[in-house]
Amino acid sequence: MQTRIILVRHGQTAWNREEVFRGRTDMPLDAVGLQQAEAAAAALEQEPISRVVTSPLARALMTAQTVAERHALPAIEEPAFIDIDFGRWQGLQVAEAQARYPELFATWQSAPDAVFFPEGEDLDTVADRAFAALEQLVSDCAGQTIAVIAHRVVNKVLVCRTLGLGTSRFWQIKQDTACINRLSFGAGIWVLECLNDTCHMRHLSPATGDF
Repeated sequence: MQTRIILVRHGQTAWNREEVFRGRTDMPLDAVGLQQAEAAAAALEQEPISRVVTSPLARALMTAQTVAERHALPAIEEPAFIDIDFGRWQGLQVAEAQARYPELFATWQSAPDAVFFPEGEDLDTVADRAFAALEQLVSDCAGQTIAVIAHRVVNKVLVCRTLGLGTSRFWQIKQDTACINRLSFGAGIWVLECLNDTCHMRHLSPATGDF
């Protein structure tokens, strides 16, 4: 008996477009992000989704509610799927973070698993809490199809953990805004069936990708 996880990244926000580190800052979807959420919801409309679980941050919750409405389900908030705490990097553009923290930024690019963000957290902490919540979902909803709406960082480390990879592989996984990933679990084994699917957004104007 397989349990299926449809793992979705939230739609675009203004800070995705401006390449600003978001983290726990509660940003809503922008106009493009709303279109992306609708496209993801339409793509999943025929899926036998029995539960929609989401990060409590507005950008994820808005995406989740759009998906959930197609299935007459509530969007259930799960704090464990909240975005990484970037600490002092939150609200900084990429260039600003690089200028203020050159050594840490270089480490983030080359060895992301070694970075603990000032006054924030690290990737392994995110992976631990998010994967524990995912395993609980699989236990509670065995044999069902569950939609999980989360964030770029959360999704990447979840994929790493399900494949038995360390968070050092963070940069080897791509997560565009409103992408769809598919995982299944059965006989004690995780299988990655689909990664970073964006086909449902081909009709939309080009938007932000993996940031």
